[in-house]
Amino acid sequence: MPMLLACESIGIQKNSDTRIFIDDLGRTVEIPVKVDRVVSLAPSITEGIFAVGAGDRLVGVTSYCDHPVEALSVAKVGDTINPSMETIVAMKPQIVFVSTASQIEGFTRTMQARGIPVFVSAPTTLDDVLADLRRMGEIFGTQDKALELLTGLQDRIAAAESRADKSGKNVFVQISSEPLFTAGKGSFITDLITRAGGRSVTADIPTAYPKLSKETAAALDPQYLILSGESAMPNPVLVRSGKEKKILRIEPDFISRPGPRLVNAFEIIVDFLRHESENATR
Repeated sequence: MPMLLACESIGIQKNSDTRIFIDDLGRTVEIPVKVDRVVSLAPSITEGIFAVGAGDRLVGVTSYCDHPVEALSVAKVGDTINPSMETIVAMKPQIVFVSTASQIEGFTRTMQARGIPVFVSAPTTLDDVLADLRRMGEIFGTQDKALELLTGLQDRIAAAESRADKSGKNVFVQISSEPLFTAGKGSFITDLITRAGGRSVTADIPTAYPKLSKETAAALDPQYLILSGESAMPNPVLVRSGKEKKILRIEPDFISRPGPRLVNAFEIIVDFLRHESENATR
């Protein structure tokens, strides 16, 4: 895999008190050498921080941050899109982690005015997810724990890839039914499908999470449907054609959060596509 587990430093030491890191938007972020008070504004980031052994550094998370169970006891700062600025500032974090470019503009102005750095984690591939976990280990000084985590995740990814069916089945990922949202070119979900041996029929749509018209969805006519939600039902337009549809329902948190459990989704998708391929050849 392109992702390396070597122990070279990611952060550049600026002086005895701070280091320089580059976030997922290519921004230069100055972070203290010792980080023990942080706020996370995304469930995937919260999961990652706990996974690299730094969950005890979290002083604030969103109301959606529910995994691992320890995250439930961390003080809440509101939801992902509209957190309380006043609450965050009062927590005196050394860094605030956000997950989307849409969060960054308003936060940067408010937080920088108070000397609080904002770090954006916005992975667009499975390798990016691993790289972000490694970087978290570097930020928090928990490199050994991060290395252990990454070694295990990479071993699982390699094992799944070795058994994947690479025939490139046409796959449609339904994030929601009404309106019909899917994963486009800029989504880590599209990368996941490709790595699992499939071909996302929406891979060339330029936005990460496009909303499709019924006409567009009907023209795609995929044979394999992956639905976000154990009880989710496919949008009717996706099952109208005469082709039999193969359907996989998957835990939303596995496939929608670019954190450690994205590997769970990868394994499930690999085995789904492989199993259906084996059935077709019997």
